[in-house]
Amino acid sequence: MCTAWFVVNGTQLINNVGDLARFGTILFQILCPLQLALIVFLSAVQSASAVSQEKDKNTLILLLLTRITNSELVLGKLFSSLLSIGVMLATAVPIFMLIVLFGGTSFQQVLWVMIVTSLSAVASGSLGAMLGFWREKTFQTLSITALVIVFWVGVFEAVASMEFTLLGLSSAQIAQTFSPIRAIFAAADPAINLTWFSSVLPFCFSTAAIAVLLNFIAIMRVRIWNPSRDVRPGQQEDQEKDSIWGVNPDLENTGSSKENIAETARSGHVDARVKRASQKSRVVWDNPVLWREICTWAYGRKVLVVQGSYWIIFIAVAAAIYGIFNSGVSQVSALGELIPVFAQPLAPFFLVSLVIINALAVSSVTNERDGRSLDLLLVTDLSPREFLFGKIGGVFYVAKEMVILPLVLCGALWIFGAISLENLIFLSTGLLVLDVFVTMLGIHCGMLYYNSRQAIAVSLGTVFFLFLGIMTCMLIMISFSTTSFESMLAPFLAFIVFGGIGLFIGLGSRNPSSAIALASGALPISMFYAITSFLIGQVTPVYIILVMVYGFTTSAMMIPAISEFNISMGRQKSFDDE
Repeated sequence: MCTAWFVVNGTQLINNVGDLARFGTILFQILCPLQLALIVFLSAVQSASAVSQEKDKNTLILLLLTRITNSELVLGKLFSSLLSIGVMLATAVPIFMLIVLFGGTSFQQVLWVMIVTSLSAVASGSLGAMLGFWREKTFQTLSITALVIVFWVGVFEAVASMEFTLLGLSSAQIAQTFSPIRAIFAAADPAINLTWFSSVLPFCFSTAAIAVLLNFIAIMRVRIWNPSRDVRPGQQEDQEKDSIWGVNPDLENTGSSKENIAETARSGHVDARVKRASQKSRVVWDNPVLWREICTWAYGRKVLVVQGSYWIIFIAVAAAIYGIFNSGVSQVSALGELIPVFAQPLAPFFLVSLVIINALAVSSVTNERDGRSLDLLLVTDLSPREFLFGKIGGVFYVAKEMVILPLVLCGALWIFGAISLENLIFLSTGLLVLDVFVTMLGIHCGMLYYNSRQAIAVSLGTVFFLFLGIMTCMLIMISFSTTSFESMLAPFLAFIVFGGIGLFIGLGSRNPSSAIALASGALPISMFYAITSFLIGQVTPVYIILVMVYGFTTSAMMIPAISEFNISMGRQKSFDDE
């Protein structure tokens, strides 16, 4: 609010109450979708990671052995995860009430915005919790959750772009009934006092029904899905011996000698068992971490479901781009004629790709810690370099679709003439730099934080924070028609300073270094400069800043991890140890 006010006060004249009302209206419509995106993301991630952590630490089976009912287990995990989300929404209410004082908005708008946001949070949290109880691996849960949310929004955006009528409802009304983005804009509309019954209320009922259905499925299936055990082939349970010494008393009645009786007992001991190898053993590479990531199902066989879902979204985005070309619409959108229309389907697709890669990277370390295998790796002769590059190589191999398919779409834009060859090089190399950055960010947070939920929240939250921070700055500048770097530096100083402090707290507070401190301070100011350069049509500075700053930040996290193992194991030194 303060940043937007400084922007308006420094670039425009505030002469009357109508100017204040227009300012309040624009600010309210910027903050509402921003809050919705943040709350939906945090709700899904927190509920999914809360259940996945129970599975990774093998404590979910202990809960299943107690007298806790299915509903208590599912709803308890859901609402305990959403408790912090509810606190966030409660603290946001007074801030939105302050916007009403500017004029242009009403208390009814604030009420409906909070209702829509709260119901969306419950629905996304229910989705994350259900997938957490269903899937075994943390990466599967997080990635499928992100893909479903993107698919949820994308499908109804596609429905809204069509023109048809179903059961007396237009395509726009159907999309508004199920899409949280459409519903939040309807709730922020000044005419909500007259249109709430037909615009927002259907979304509330549909979202509540979706949340109830997801929780019902989880309650009915939680003890069927868990625990999931694979019986080893060829394993048979031995019959229990009647004697505490392992000798069957019936053998003593057969007249056998003591030597034969003892030999028979020894043959049933585990040391006397011999099993022939059913297949040729595989040769492990010089880097066993990389071999495990690539040559085994380290993240479960259901990772194919994630890849298949991603392919579906890729096909949908490609079809949307093809439809834009065939429609012959202008190559710019309505946002000040600055954002290319092709960015509308591509930007969410690029974001979900980065989120999946980051989720895979952070879970590659947290799974090792929760499974108690990280201790074993640290006592071997495995070097930090082998561990780090093995994890990075494994992430890029498993998530190869998330790296290659966005580049394919970039190539398609160049083939159709939407971008030049120079812009294709900028876009492709920039995406690769971001892929390496989010991978290293996930591994860094996985090694830095002992608590898996905290590591996942910080890692994914940093990616989301950078994306939302950039979008917020762009929306404020576009909405108030300002593109000058010099005039905008002072108003956005709070964004830059507090953004840098937040990055340092998340990335370097537990293991402070001058490089991470410099990177945390350079990222916000550099990205702000890149935004202003983009808004005035200068593409080359955007590319240079992107490669330099994110490359330096990646190096700041990577170089210490190469030289030594600095992994938080959750141990506290006692007085005698020191």
